[in-house]
Amino acid sequence: MPKRRYGNYVLVTGASSGIGKATALLFAERGYHVYALSRRAEEKTQTVGDGSITGLAADVTKPQTLEKAFSQIKELNIVIHCAGLGVSGSAECTPDKAARLQMDTNYFGVLNVNRFALPLLRKNSESLVLITSSVAGFIPIPFQSHYSSSKYALEAYGEALRMEAKPYGVRVCLVEPGDTKTGFTAARTYDEPADSPYFEKCKKAVERMEHDEQNGKDPSSVARVFLRQASRKNPKARVAVGFIYKFFAFLIRILPVKLKQFILSIMY
Repeated sequence: MPKRRYGNYVLVTGASSGIGKATALLFAERGYHVYALSRRAEEKTQTVGDGSITGLAADVTKPQTLEKAFSQIKELNIVIHCAGLGVSGSAECTPDKAARLQMDTNYFGVLNVNRFALPLLRKNSESLVLITSSVAGFIPIPFQSHYSSSKYALEAYGEALRMEAKPYGVRVCLVEPGDTKTGFTAARTYDEPADSPYFEKCKKAVERMEHDEQNGKDPSSVARVFLRQASRKNPKARVAVGFIYKFFAFLIRILPVKLKQFILSIMY
């Protein structure tokens, strides 16, 4: 196994489906040893391409399961955070339980994993943390406000970690996919109460989102961005996936707030 830029051992969370699965397969095919962490993982090792995948069963919201999984990892060079879920509903009426689950998975799940991963990463002269953010991390999506909030939180966390961990050789990059065709769409929960004043608008907005996602990019497009950043000496602080989203990322940061919100209200 040839030595890679940051080493050969990679942990991918949310590796049972979607972007996580595509990422685990791509890195294994390119010769990495991948620890594929998910709630439903089969704890066995299989050869894939020039590398291998070892399944680790754990839930990113439950530190005790992560402790067991990390007891099997002796060396780690790259962590790729892909675990996540989506809830939909209005900012006002989404039940607290759904909003807390959103943050527990998308935000605190990353924190939980990193508390076990970073001590291993600091043993290396160079290592890398890749975090799946979203265009929703810089564009507040109507009726996905809690999902957007979880990704906005990750954007701030990732930038702060990038500064804090740099003296220890740990690089951090936020990868921002847009509409991607995965099982994420079908797994999204619809949490708007039937008696909500926003119910019909929310329903139409979510239907539009689902249509865009199912006609979006293949998850391998995101996996390839992770792989490119894993070959860079100085990975970007953040990178949007695809030209159109790179353009959106540029545009949204220079538009006046009123114009930005007008455009989003038309879209959703």
